[in-house]
Amino acid sequence: QKPAKETEKGLLTIFLIAFFSGFAALLTPCVFPMIPMTVSFFTKQSKTKSQGIRNAILYGVSIILIYVILGSLVTAIFGADALNALSTNVWFNIIFFILLVFFATSFLGAFEIVLPNSWANKVDRQADRGGFIGIFFMALALAIVSFSCTGPIVGSLLVEAASKGGIAPIVGMVGFSLALALPFMLFALFPGWMNSLPKSGGWLNTVKVSLGFLELAFAFKFLSKADLVMQTHLLEREVFLAIWIAVFGAWAFYLFGKITLPHDSPLTHISVGRFSLGLLVLSFTIYLIPGLWGAPLKIISGFPPSITYSESPYGVGNSKGGGTSSGEALPEGAKLAVHDIVAFTDYDQGVAYAKKVNKPILLDFTGFGCENCRKMEDFVWSDNNIQSILKNDVVLISLYVDEKQELAEAEKYVSKETGRKIKTKGNKWSDFQITRYKANAQPYYIILDSEGNDLNEPVGYTPDKEEYEAWLKSGISKHKKGGL
Repeated sequence: QKPAKETEKGLLTIFLIAFFSGFAALLTPCVFPMIPMTVSFFTKQSKTKSQGIRNAILYGVSIILIYVILGSLVTAIFGADALNALSTNVWFNIIFFILLVFFATSFLGAFEIVLPNSWANKVDRQADRGGFIGIFFMALALAIVSFSCTGPIVGSLLVEAASKGGIAPIVGMVGFSLALALPFMLFALFPGWMNSLPKSGGWLNTVKVSLGFLELAFAFKFLSKADLVMQTHLLEREVFLAIWIAVFGAWAFYLFGKITLPHDSPLTHISVGRFSLGLLVLSFTIYLIPGLWGAPLKIISGFPPSITYSESPYGVGNSKGGGTSSGEALPEGAKLAVHDIVAFTDYDQGVAYAKKVNKPILLDFTGFGCENCRKMEDFVWSDNNIQSILKNDVVLISLYVDEKQELAEAEKYVSKETGRKIKTKGNKWSDFQITRYKANAQPYYIILDSEGNDLNEPVGYTPDKEEYEAWLKSGISKHKKGGL
């Protein structure tokens, strides 16, 4: 299982992303115009001011309840732990790539995703009943009517949360619905605020289209993950970056009014806000371009494939061949990994080499589709002191838990820990981690002696360079002293 602190961090991130996505959904043409309509409906229907306030708060709570039920259903259908395993499943990632492209195309104006009218009519009839039941159905009517704008955002959020596993889909829906419900409650409490709301208009469609461009860009993250796990090398770093440059470049042109899409209003001028966002998107697009020639692009670390998974891992026009940075031949079974660190991808070969050179082992449980592993490699392993330790003081063994290479028939077995059939190399390394360390999160690091015995406590994602360096040194010093 994931360490408690890491799980809390992951859930907080999901909550914040969902919360800001809820505000983004609020600024779409299907939701924004409903704020004044809904609030004025409650204030007129209520006999007293306090009753109006109570009804509006109940309405907001109902919105939250509806989306939390949705999150709970996703968790119940897929199962808390099964969702975690799905995040590196090839078909899961391909299906969600197609789904996000479908959502993005809808946001860009190709078509509307609309739930059947009969649903809305039935819900409307229930909303006339009054009391909490009526208010709940009013909230359900909002969810159904606004589905063409909120559906793609909710779908994307549930996909991202589902890949994190556990109660993440429920936490995501709490964050999203809270942001969506807050304005309805606040404007009912302070109706005078509604006079300061900007009028509905073309700007709402601009928000919707902008979300479409973002969804399109994020869709390729899922396709990239499927490609990385399969190791097909169809979507290498340069191709991924070229697609992102095209998507964000087109978004910048759209914001500057050079591209118009189906539902756009005629544009005589662009606002300062739109122009500023256009400059921001254009700056980001220009920032991406040197990545095609090997720039590290640390701002988006974890999104594109790593620099080692590219047509030119050392930048255009550079190649290092099959030796170490000091010119020696690579040991048998080893490869040059990120930052030219020599790494073994087989445990037994790595341990045998560590015995031969009498060095401690850095055991690295990682994955091709693991974003935090790439962030550690890009931000922490790139530090000169840490890089020096990894190149000179330890033998690195990187075990990929999502490697799909089939094991020979004689090597396949049933796990004593989980009862699952172990068919691939990734299954084998994942089962090794679960069986030995009772953990299944990546990255996961531990220092071993050359006999394969643990020298220190394992750590997971550790973005603090000083902390990670101190942890490395503590394990290595124990090896020099002859173990724990």
